[in-house]
Amino acid sequence: MHDSRSFLRLIAGSAPLCLLLAGCADTAAPPPPPAASESSLYRSMAAPGASLDSAAARDMISLYRRNNGLAGLTLDPALMEQARAQAETMATRDKLSHELSGSLASRLNGAGFQKSAAVENVSAGYDTMAEVFSGWRQSPSHNANLLAPGMKRMGVAAAYNPKTRYKVFWALVMAN
Repeated sequence: MHDSRSFLRLIAGSAPLCLLLAGCADTAAPPPPPAASESSLYRSMAAPGASLDSAAARDMISLYRRNNGLAGLTLDPALMEQARAQAETMATRDKLSHELSGSLASRLNGAGFQKSAAVENVSAGYDTMAEVFSGWRQSPSHNANLLAPGMKRMGVAAAYNPKTRYKVFWALVMAN
C-alpha cells in the first residue's frame, strides 16, 4: 500500500511538469508536403513568367483517361509547340477561338499530323491547370475530347496577357 501512495504522490507532484512539457510538444503530426506535381497543378498562370508543369498536366489527364478505360498520353514536342502557339495567339488577340491561326486540321497538317486523328480543347479565364481541367470535364464537348479514343500524344500550354479580359488562355491538343 505504501508503495502505491508514493507512486500516486510522485505522479501528482509531476503532473504540472507533464502538462508543461505537453504544452511544448506538437501532438499532431504535420501534414506531408504535397507532391511536386500535385502542387504545380494549383500554380496560378496569371503572372508574368508563370510556367506550366506539362508533365503534371499529362499525368492528370492520363489518369483521368485510364480511369475511363483509355490509354494514357505522352508529351509530344510538336504538339506542345502547337498548343503553345494556339494559347499565345489567343492571348495576343484577346479572343477565345479554335480558328485564329487556321483550323486545327490545317495547323496540324502543316506540322505533319493527320487531321482526322486529333482533338483540341481551348479555354480562357482559368488561373490553374486544376481549374481548367475541371472546366473541361464539366463541359460535354470538352470532356468528349479528353476521352477521345485512340489519342496517344498531347501538348498543353497556357499563355498570360494581363491586358485581356480573361488574362490566361489555355490550349490542349491530343493526337494519335
